[in-house]
Amino acid sequence: MSYIPAGPSLPVTLDDVRGAQKMLSGVARVTAMEGSRHLSQLVAAPVHLKCENLQRTGSFKLRGAYVRIAGLLPEERAAGVVAASAGNHAQGVALASALLGVHATVFMPQGAPLPKISATREYGAEVRLHGQVVDETLAAAQEYAAETGAVFIHPFDHPDIIAGQGTVGLEILEQCPEVRTIVVGIGGGGLAAGIAVAVKALRPDVRIVGVQAEGSAAYPPSLAAGRPVAIENPATMADGIKVGRPGDVPFGIIGDLVDEVRTVTEDQLSAALLLCLERAKLVVEPAGASPVAALLSGPGGFEGPVVAVLSGGNVDPVLLQRVLRHGMAAQGRYLAVRLRLTDRPGALATLLGVLSVVDANVLDVSHVRTDPRLGLTEAEVELHLETKGPAHCVEVGQALREAGYTVIG
Repeated sequence: MSYIPAGPSLPVTLDDVRGAQKMLSGVARVTAMEGSRHLSQLVAAPVHLKCENLQRTGSFKLRGAYVRIAGLLPEERAAGVVAASAGNHAQGVALASALLGVHATVFMPQGAPLPKISATREYGAEVRLHGQVVDETLAAAQEYAAETGAVFIHPFDHPDIIAGQGTVGLEILEQCPEVRTIVVGIGGGGLAAGIAVAVKALRPDVRIVGVQAEGSAAYPPSLAAGRPVAIENPATMADGIKVGRPGDVPFGIIGDLVDEVRTVTEDQLSAALLLCLERAKLVVEPAGASPVAALLSGPGGFEGPVVAVLSGGNVDPVLLQRVLRHGMAAQGRYLAVRLRLTDRPGALATLLGVLSVVDANVLDVSHVRTDPRLGLTEAEVELHLETKGPAHCVEVGQALREAGYTVIG
């Protein structure tokens, strides 16, 4: 591989990333690279999945957290560290601190998934819940650092964090030296910036595409403005990339080295998570599935071989259940219908018989008889059905209409 030196304006260099890789030897796993036949057929080029969801703590965050904390002076370690995170950085800081013998206090948003809160505590950190979004939690953690002298470990806005995350890029080049495009999710930007530093230094021909959730996409307006711009009320199920403002340090790197930033919808994230589970047999959180969502939404725009970075797999089971159902609905495999029928013995059984003929699997039935909107002899039924795709949904609707039912929702 040829080596292209990093520009003088970049705060992180290839040597920094290589140093981080040595520091992480025996600490972070070299995660697997899995091929995806389904995505390869869709993109018409080889697609590989970099499985950081199988990393220790369930995400890439351990890499940067360990490098940052390991680089502290003895007196800084003695003061302890403090961090803020929706979950993945929290766990990375907690484990890194435990490995290095440093006390960690972690602030998490009020709505952080319970499994992430529990895991962070089990790694030995003191957890404090504050704020509704990561930006509010960050402010609380920084205030705590100022009051106590604890060292604040930022989730993405520090050169050591970026260098640690950049080791993912080195592994990609080692595992897939023929790679032409790397697709990676972006929240604050630490992972994308680190990968870009490592990969562009060694392979400037590789295209790097960042992905953000549409409702939490601060990078497109920031890149257009030439400076980090905060967006109000970021909203997405992908809590791992739900960040309202790019980090100053990664923003400069991404502006210089990342070729494109795309956005994906919640429906596309749901479909991507479902695909990872069904086709790749991998449990991936919505933020980790964002690169796959980008491939699904625009498969013709990627030169292969492509590597999609599955950045994390820490998903709340309750959210997973909702997202899977949402993903099935987006693919036409889940259908909710509401209709009225005559309230008489056997009416519901007759309706279910119609659905049985068209092979629609009934998951749930809600039967309402007492409602001021209903006539004296009417009942309202809401059905949740498992279907086989969009064409089957049309078939179900047609069968209901032919049987004399009026679907009202």
